[in-house]
Amino acid sequence: MAAARPSGFRSGALCPQLLVTLAILIIASEACKNVTLHVPSKLDAKKLVGRVNLKECFKSANLIHSSDPDFHILEDGSVYTTNTILLSLEKRSFTILLSNTENQEEKKIFVFLEHQTKVLKKRHTKEKVLRRAKRRWAPIPCSMLENSLGPFPLFLQQVQSDTAQNYTIYYSIRGPGVDQEPRNLFYVERDTGNLYCTRPVDREQYESFQLIAFATTPDGYTPELPLPLLIKIEDENDNYPIFTEETYTFTILENSRVGSTVGQVCATDKDEPDTMHTRLKYSIIGQVPPSPTLFSMHPSTGVITTTSSQLDRELIDKYQLKIKVQDMDGQYFGLQTTSTCIINIGDVNDHLPTFTRISYVTSVKENTVDVEILRVTVEDKDLVNTANWRANYTILKGNENGNFKIVTDPKTNEGILCVVKPLNYEEKQQVIVQIGVVNEAPFSREASSRSAMSTATVTVNVEDEDEGPECNPPIQTVRIKENAAVGITSNGYKAYDPETRSSSGIRYKKLTDPTGWVTVDENTGSIKVFRSLDREAETIRNGIYNITILASDQKGRTCTGTLGIILQDVNDNGPFIPKRQVTICKPTMSSAEIVAVDPDEPINGPPFDFSLESSTSEVQRMWRLEKMNDTATRLSYQNDPAFGKYVVPITVRDRFGLSSVSSLDVTLCDCITENDCTFRADPWTGGGGIQLGKWAILAILLGIALLFCILFTLVCGASQTSKSPKVIPDDLAQQNLIVSNTEAPGDDKVYSVNGFTTQTVGASAQGICGTVGSGVNSGGQTIEMVKGGHQTLESSQRAGHHHTLDSCRGGRVEVDNSRYTYSEWHSFTQPRLGEKVHLCNQDENHKHAQDYVLTYNYEGRGSVAGSVGCCSEQQEEDGLEFLDNLEPKFRTLAEACMKR
Repeated sequence: MAAARPSGFRSGALCPQLLVTLAILIIASEACKNVTLHVPSKLDAKKLVGRVNLKECFKSANLIHSSDPDFHILEDGSVYTTNTILLSLEKRSFTILLSNTENQEEKKIFVFLEHQTKVLKKRHTKEKVLRRAKRRWAPIPCSMLENSLGPFPLFLQQVQSDTAQNYTIYYSIRGPGVDQEPRNLFYVERDTGNLYCTRPVDREQYESFQLIAFATTPDGYTPELPLPLLIKIEDENDNYPIFTEETYTFTILENSRVGSTVGQVCATDKDEPDTMHTRLKYSIIGQVPPSPTLFSMHPSTGVITTTSSQLDRELIDKYQLKIKVQDMDGQYFGLQTTSTCIINIGDVNDHLPTFTRISYVTSVKENTVDVEILRVTVEDKDLVNTANWRANYTILKGNENGNFKIVTDPKTNEGILCVVKPLNYEEKQQVIVQIGVVNEAPFSREASSRSAMSTATVTVNVEDEDEGPECNPPIQTVRIKENAAVGITSNGYKAYDPETRSSSGIRYKKLTDPTGWVTVDENTGSIKVFRSLDREAETIRNGIYNITILASDQKGRTCTGTLGIILQDVNDNGPFIPKRQVTICKPTMSSAEIVAVDPDEPINGPPFDFSLESSTSEVQRMWRLEKMNDTATRLSYQNDPAFGKYVVPITVRDRFGLSSVSSLDVTLCDCITENDCTFRADPWTGGGGIQLGKWAILAILLGIALLFCILFTLVCGASQTSKSPKVIPDDLAQQNLIVSNTEAPGDDKVYSVNGFTTQTVGASAQGICGTVGSGVNSGGQTIEMVKGGHQTLESSQRAGHHHTLDSCRGGRVEVDNSRYTYSEWHSFTQPRLGEKVHLCNQDENHKHAQDYVLTYNYEGRGSVAGSVGCCSEQQEEDGLEFLDNLEPKFRTLAEACMKR
C-alpha cells in the first residue's frame, strides 16, 4: 500500500448524558459568551446541572445572582437546581448576573438548556465528514459524570483518523476499563470509532482512565501512532461529610474569659478536594441545657470558644452540644452530618470554706493531754475531694502557750481540735481560741471587700481535778558559805498544793546527796549542814551543790525537785604552782615561766605576789623572779650556775595575803629543747648526773657492736690462715678502757691484750666463726679482757673467767700469757685486719658481698650515707621509745645507724 500516511484525526467530542449532561458551546467571541447546557427532560432538586466559567467573563465579580429562582449559582460556577424541573419544551434559558459592588460594574451570561432526545449512533455521511475541519490524531480529553444513570451504553465521543478518507480503518482501544480492571467498562465501535461506557463509575474508586486508541487497516497496516485517550470522571456530591468522632468530650474551667478555646472538631469528605463538594462548614444546632448560650463554633475550622465568662460549675457542670457539618460551603442543598459534643466545666477554687457555726463551747479536764475536745464543720461548694474543697484549719489566737492543735479529718473535712499540752485550772479556768479555715488550693478570685478566710471562736472551759503537790519551780536555790559551821540550818526546797496554794501537809525526803553534806527536815523541807562544806571539792560544779528532794502529800502523791546549794566562796585556799618540774635548756633559754593558780573565786585570788623563799643565800644568789602578769612570773638563773638539778622554793600570796610555798625542781640542762634533757644517777658517786637519752644509749651500743664485729672478723680470718700460734708480747699495764678524746691511745697507755673480749662479745659473735666462748682465738692466740683495774690473767683464770675459743677450723687454741706493748700489738694486727676485712668483702664465689665492713667517716648532720655495714642490721623491736629523745651529740650517729 503506497498511499501516504495521513497526519490528522477527526473526532466528535460531545459527552451526552441522560440525567445530567454538560456541554459548553461557544456562540460568540465576546468576553461573556453564551453557554448551552444539554440536560435530560427531568431535573431533580438540588442536582448539578453543569458549570459555567465565571472568571472568564468577570474576574472581579463579588455578587452572583440568577434570574431564574429554579437555579442557584455557586462561586465556582456550579449550577444547581433548587426545585424539580420538567422541560416541556426542548429549550429553556436564564441569565447569570455578575456585578462588582465597589465599581458598580455588571456583566451577564446567558445560559441555554437543551433537551437531548437521542444519542448519535452513526457518523454522518462521508461527504459531511469531508466538509469538517481537519483534525489531528492527538489526545482529546473526555469526561463523564460519576454514578450516571444512563441510558447505557452511554456515548462518550468519536475518534477518527483522517486516513479513513483513503483507507478502510478499523478502531480499537486498550487499557484500564477495557482489557484491564475494571474490564469491559469501555468499548469502541470498530467501523465508526464511537466510544461508549457500559455502566456507572464511582469517582472515589476511579478518578480517571488512560486508554490507548489504535487505527489499523484490514490487512493490519497502522497508518497512525497509538492515540492516548484520557477519560476523566467528574465528581458528584455523593458523599456525606463525616466527623472524626461520634462524640467529642472537652473540659474548660469555670469563670474562663470570653473567647477561651474549648476544643476543635473535625470532619472529612471523600468527594473531590478543593471543590464545593468538600468545602465544609461547621455549626452548633443545639445545646442542653438550652440557655444560656455560652459557646460558638468557627464555621471553617470547627474550633469551639466561649461567648461568656459566666461558666459556673456549681450551677451547671456539663453542657451537651449538637453540632453539624455541611458541604457545599453550608448551602442548604449540601450534604450534612451531625455529632455530639460534651463540655465538662472544670472546678476552680471560687468558693471559700465557711464554718457552719461561728462559735463553739467545749471543756477539758486539767492536766490531760493528747485528747480530742471538739470537731468543727465547714461548707464548700467546690468539687468534693479536691484541693479546692479540702480544708486547712489554723489557730489564730488563744494558743500562745501551745496547748492546742487543730488537724483536718481527710474523710469528713472536719477540723479536730486537740489538747497537746496540759492546762492548769489554777492558772486559767477558761481559754478562748479563734480558729480559721482556708482551702489547700489558693482562692482564685481577686481580693474583694470580704475576708478570704472564714473564722470561728471556741471557748474551752478547764475543769478542776484534785492533784498532788506541785514542785514549781522544779529547781530552787539557797546560798550557804562554804565555811559554815556544822549544824547550821537554812531554807530548803518548798512544794505546794495547787488547790490551796499552801505548803502545809507536805512531807519532804532527800533522794540524792552526793557527799552527804546536809540533812532535810521532813516537815519543812529546810536543810541542816551535816559535814563541813568545801566549795573546791571535786563534786562541785561552778560552785553549786545539787541535791534531789521528793515532796509527797497525805494521799501519797509526789513530785520531785532539785535544790541547788550555792556555796559562797571563802578565802581558804592559798595560791600554788601546779607544775613543779621545770627544765631550762641553758644554751637556748635563760628563764622559765611559772604560773600559779588559786582554787578560790577570782575575788579571793589574783593578783599574786611571787617571792623566793630565803632559807639559803645560795638560792638568792643563783635565781631571781620577774613578774609577768597577775598570775605568772619569770624564773631566771644568774651567775652562770653549772648543769644539774636544783630545788627552788617559791612563795605565792593572793590579794589578801594568804600564801603557800611551792618547791620547784629546776633542771639546768645542755639541750636544745626540754625533751632532749634527761638525768640519771652517777654510778660511781651515786649523785645526780646527766642521763643519756634513749637514742644516745642505742648509739653507744651500736658503736660497741661495730667494734666487736671488726675484732671478730680479724679472729676468724687469723684462725683460717695461720695454723701455728704466735706469741704476742705481754703488756705490763693492767688498766680499764678509758675515755679519750684522741683517735687512739698513746704509746704510754698499755692494754691487756689477753683479756680483750668478754662473755658478751663471744655471745654476739656466735654463728659467725663457730662456737664462741668468752675468749677470742686469732690464729691460735687468745685475746682476753681483764675485768677490773688490777686483775691479772692468772687470777682471771683461777676465778673461772678464762675460756678458749675454737678456731674456725675446729682446732683447740691454747692460751698465751705473754704481753706486749701497744706498738707491737698495732704492727701485728694491722696487716691481718686488712686481710680479713678483704676476705669479708667477698662471698664464696670470690665476688663482692652485699654486706661487708665499710669504711665509716662522719658525713655530717642529715647525711645521705646508708648502712654502716653489718652492724647496721638493727631489727625493729619494742620498747625503743627512748630513741625519740637523743641528745644533739648522738643524733647524727643514730640516724646513720638506723638507715638501711
